[in-house]
Amino acid sequence: MSVRVGLLPAMLIAFVVSGCAAPSWVPFASSSPKAKGPPPVPPPPPHSETRAPILSRPALPPDADAVVDRVICVINSDAVTMYELEEAEAYYLYENKMEPPTGEERTVLREKVLSGIIERRLQLQAAEKEKLTIEDSEIKEQLDEIQKKVGATTQADFEAQVKAQGLTMESMKKRVYDQLMVQRIIRRRVALRVSVTEEDIDQYLNANREKLETGLTFEARHILFLPQAGTGEDGWQAARRRADDVYARVMSGEDFAELAAEFSEDPATAKNGGRLGILKRGELAPDIEKAVLRLSPGEHSPPFRSEIGYHLFELDSKETLAGEQLAQARNQIRDILYRQKYDARLKEWLTEIRSKAIIEMRL
Repeated sequence: MSVRVGLLPAMLIAFVVSGCAAPSWVPFASSSPKAKGPPPVPPPPPHSETRAPILSRPALPPDADAVVDRVICVINSDAVTMYELEEAEAYYLYENKMEPPTGEERTVLREKVLSGIIERRLQLQAAEKEKLTIEDSEIKEQLDEIQKKVGATTQADFEAQVKAQGLTMESMKKRVYDQLMVQRIIRRRVALRVSVTEEDIDQYLNANREKLETGLTFEARHILFLPQAGTGEDGWQAARRRADDVYARVMSGEDFAELAAEFSEDPATAKNGGRLGILKRGELAPDIEKAVLRLSPGEHSPPFRSEIGYHLFELDSKETLAGEQLAQARNQIRDILYRQKYDARLKEWLTEIRSKAIIEMRL
């Protein structure tokens, strides 16, 4: 009995199994040249890892002839054989550099792989119902890309490499066709139904502004009043009174830097008029930084108690999300929100088509 080849070798695995990831044609804003700005917002982890194709194939199950025709699942009258599952497992282990599991771990792996097969079949059936089509030129374009990635300089060389893996060009074309069809139905049922509004971006920006502004700089001065060692709460109260007195003078219009030089009990900054220098957000203790960044440039804080004493702050300047930095942040947020909505819609659609399917398990 001849053994039928059910799945592609490793050079096509990334292509074949990536159908549920966001398709490459989605115009994410971050694909455009990036302006200088704040650190990028980390995107969610990708669905699949893109790797250089490897023209190498794992060994087929030794009992392939015996299991090839055994039907282990029927999906709306579409049969899946044990051989297809065995080979899919072999490729999964190969791609993930895993040793074959045993016992309960083998059962878990088999269920995971079979679930992927079912999901892909349901998507193909949905595409067939909607009479979607793929042009021969599209298949050729994908095959040309694969040929380039495996380093085959001629068509004959490419076909020889394919044949060496026990495959045929027709089987490869079928897999490419299936993948393009999956992408097309996902585009219609998922991607084209997802949108991100400016209001969505505004809400995300407002809720995460502090994180987005991490790394932006500000300049400030301070005047420090220390409690005398060993005096307990009395020492703290005395430090507060000194801070109140100087704060009143600041608010009456006296120069902050001159008052810092005269009264600050921080020897490292007093001689420089209390100047803390250029600071990046996140460098100061959170409670102190929050008190400083609450101010607008030129404003002064009332006496603020920290772990070491009482402070008066003057904010000289601070960077904010504006101009190119704000535009870049909004583009990054748009990408994040699109991916979140895309994933949610994809999950919803897959759940929907699976709930309507008649799936008979014979495993």
